[in-house]
Amino acid sequence: MGSSDGKTFVMAGGGSGGHVIPSLAVAQELRSRGHHCVFIGTRTGFEARLVPAANFPLQYIEIGGLKRVGLTRVIRTLAQLPLGILKVRTLLKTIRPAAIFSMGGYAAGPVVLAGWLARIPIIVMEPNAMPGFTNRWIGRVVSRALLNFPEAARFFPKGRSEVTGLPVRAEFFNIPPKRRDDKITILITGGSQGSRTLNNAARGSWQYFKDANFPVRFIHQAGRNTHAEIAKDFAKTGLDGEVVPFIEDMPAAFAQADIVICRAGAGALAELAAAGKPSILVPLPTAADNHQLYNAQAFERAGAARLVLDSEFDGRRLFDEVNTLTVAQLEAMSKKARTFAHPNAARRAAELMESAR
Repeated sequence: MGSSDGKTFVMAGGGSGGHVIPSLAVAQELRSRGHHCVFIGTRTGFEARLVPAANFPLQYIEIGGLKRVGLTRVIRTLAQLPLGILKVRTLLKTIRPAAIFSMGGYAAGPVVLAGWLARIPIIVMEPNAMPGFTNRWIGRVVSRALLNFPEAARFFPKGRSEVTGLPVRAEFFNIPPKRRDDKITILITGGSQGSRTLNNAARGSWQYFKDANFPVRFIHQAGRNTHAEIAKDFAKTGLDGEVVPFIEDMPAAFAQADIVICRAGAGALAELAAAGKPSILVPLPTAADNHQLYNAQAFERAGAARLVLDSEFDGRRLFDEVNTLTVAQLEAMSKKARTFAHPNAARRAAELMESAR
């Protein structure tokens, strides 16, 4: 599968969109430079849909997760690992990649292990302040670690890491600064499925905003399952805004928002940074290794966001957080958020892949 017209690279890491989407951005940058990328992943992760849609080849392996799963699943995954490594070693002999790019995640485990055994350079991109299990495990043998948060550098060999940020769509960087008007526009998004905590807090806050006669507008992505009921109740309040199941054009929603209330996944924070948006971050408490809490703490320390624990976030707390923010504080948070932005993340990753030895 190697080619004379440019190098061939293997892209590892799948499962969630947070693993697949940045990998695709790097692969697209490499393709634009005349190289070829082959993904290795599973039939059950996001890669099975997103990778073929982007016109990249995808080779399948069988592997499951090890974190936050039952004993039966752990035993099954450990049993799959040797066969997974053997299959990947066979694939690597055929593909003959110049380097392997990994976003981590359980699907990357057999790929990076097989690559290490074959002495192929491995470049990892770690999106979180607390690296995931796979990247912590393989961290000591990587050629290069590309970080989203400087706090993660301690998990990788000294001198082999750099802060590149995560690839983010250009539309987020192109959002102009929000012009202040007489209403504060709050964007609430718990991801494509919605968030029960954020949805309940939003509902609980409506009466507080009404009683205070607070000038507010809501843009609320509630998720497909609960949207209809929440939208019906919101309509009765007479407050300005909309509750929708899913926001197709998230950059346009960001452009309208004065503040964003969301979880603290790496992808969401990279978008907040690119757009320079102040935020109230409510980390998902069940996230692996509690990585969302570490991400949110990094933003809070920098003054880019306010952090509220999931167990403490309700309607009253939502109202109080928004009510106590001044225009000056929003402006300061916006500037601090932009310090986390890295517009050339995919380009830098591609450059390091090209030069890997």
